[in-house]
Amino acid sequence: MAKVEIFTDGACSGNPGPGGWGAILRYNGVEKELSGGEKDTTNNRMEMMAAIAALEALKKESTVDLYTDSKYLQQGVMEWMPGWKKKGWPARIKNQDLWKRLDSVLSNHKVKFHWVRGHDGHVENERCDALARLAIPKR
Repeated sequence: MAKVEIFTDGACSGNPGPGGWGAILRYNGVEKELSGGEKDTTNNRMEMMAAIAALEALKKESTVDLYTDSKYLQQGVMEWMPGWKKKGWPARIKNQDLWKRLDSVLSNHKVKFHWVRGHDGHVENERCDALARLAIPKR
């Protein structure tokens, strides 16, 4: 099974407002950068989209170490999602469309989430932040 490192970040200009996300995928010393944005979104949605897009970009089943500065994303996957799934995805869940999409893509890989402190000199996190900010649509 391929071993991949993924680094992600999301950003928003206003919350809600225009936002962007960035991701770096690293496999066998080769890096690929991804980014995208939306005109009307939230920071949490952009954090989630970075992880979703990166995982969807993987071409085969992989073991993944995913690094994020988003406690919302990390806790959502590791703590909240199992209960939501067990309860049939209650309607009150914010960003349920993305949580379900993330759940689907996670089923294709063995993913371990790692939290890193944002804006603290972590090289890949800083690069993902720059990618995310560059991807924010202009008003």
